[in-house]
Amino acid sequence: MASVHGTQNNSERRIDLVVRGKRIITPEGERAAAIHIRGGVIADVGAFENVPKDFPLYDAGDLAVMPGLVDTHVHINEPGRTDWEGFATATRAAAAGGVTTLIEMPLNSIPATTTAAAFHEKIRATEGQLNVDVGFWGGVVPGNAGELRALWEAGCFGFKCFLVNSGVEEFGWVAEKDLRAALPELAKLNTPLLAHAELPGPIEKAMSELAKAADPRGYATWLASRPRSSENGAFALLLRLGDEYDSHIHVVHLSSTDVLSDLQKSKLAGKHVSVETCPHYLTFASEEIAEGATEFKCAPPIRERENREKLWAALGDGTIDMIVTDHSPCPPAMKLREKGDFLRAWGGIASLQLSLPAVWTEARSRGYSLSQIAKWMSNAPAKLVGLEKKKGSIAEGFDADLVIWDPDAKFRVDPAKLEHRHKLTPYAGRELCGVVSTTFLRGVKIFDRGVFREPPTGRALLRGKG
Repeated sequence: MASVHGTQNNSERRIDLVVRGKRIITPEGERAAAIHIRGGVIADVGAFENVPKDFPLYDAGDLAVMPGLVDTHVHINEPGRTDWEGFATATRAAAAGGVTTLIEMPLNSIPATTTAAAFHEKIRATEGQLNVDVGFWGGVVPGNAGELRALWEAGCFGFKCFLVNSGVEEFGWVAEKDLRAALPELAKLNTPLLAHAELPGPIEKAMSELAKAADPRGYATWLASRPRSSENGAFALLLRLGDEYDSHIHVVHLSSTDVLSDLQKSKLAGKHVSVETCPHYLTFASEEIAEGATEFKCAPPIRERENREKLWAALGDGTIDMIVTDHSPCPPAMKLREKGDFLRAWGGIASLQLSLPAVWTEARSRGYSLSQIAKWMSNAPAKLVGLEKKKGSIAEGFDADLVIWDPDAKFRVDPAKLEHRHKLTPYAGRELCGVVSTTFLRGVKIFDRGVFREPPTGRALLRGKG
């Protein structure tokens, strides 16, 4: 097995390489093939035997070769809260997990990405730190409708909002009147609105009912505090406003399967709506979460086994479009693990490095294929951000972003081996199936069996700018 790291040419890294294998996951399905790479781009996907003499070759053998994952829901928090997570650590975790492109969320950094000035500050913070390619969402908050066009023109890929308290004061949540101010502008820009779909009213009512009697260490208390009615009501509001303003609505981290029927009807009617769910909703079940295990806390919450199975079925029939992580780390002290208080602990699960094996472990047991994994975790997220002709597929003209991995190998999650800044994880000690061997970004090997390329070769992606 041979590989080439490339040479410098006019300050651009160039590499000519063939990656071949018996299990190449292409848009047409899984097959033996040889991927010809020139200048970081796939020039051809040809026959397995088609390797020119004396040409640099990486032979993947029986390992799976898939398009690098595209994760469109990642909280990195830099600048301002780099002690939570940062570009260097998050993108190392991404590379180790086969994620070659990620889109960073606009909140938890200081300043939040709600103005063009803040966006430019965010770009400056990435310099010299990116192990993978990183793009950015802008934010919709009360009063910033006038900033949206400037953010769009600066290069953000779309906009994210919260319909409930985000947990940080820099990123306010929006009510219907705020959405009505923002959606006409987003419709003009033809860009998606990503929404954290929970309404505060049902949550406030549930909390008032729980205030006196509930045990904060019980996961059932946290589950009851974020009722399905909160998600369901927010989803209905978003569908209605998206229809009214002819805007693309994308609902992030779907947990409640109560909305699936309305989602199916909207899609059948040709409405522009898309939905994601996350590895933790597809892996865990509320009945299995131990008392005080606050590493499982996230919002919306992890729901019941029956709900999990309905999420998988909705992925299988195309109702749910994609799987992304909602990678959201924090300092371990904020999880209040010693107290085990679900109501006061910070919510969020960090899983960039584990998303592929976590999803595959559950998917294979339900009869899903590697091609479906590529669709949910590479193709569909790339389409959401308008990169479907550049990222997320092994096909001619696409960036040579590849993850080479063994779908049959098993490992037990050791938090000490995770690359993101803080290691507390609900996956600790869990046996997963699927070991990432090597990751290529634009034809450059950026991760190989625990070794990272130095210096990092990732780029800040700006919409409409190459």
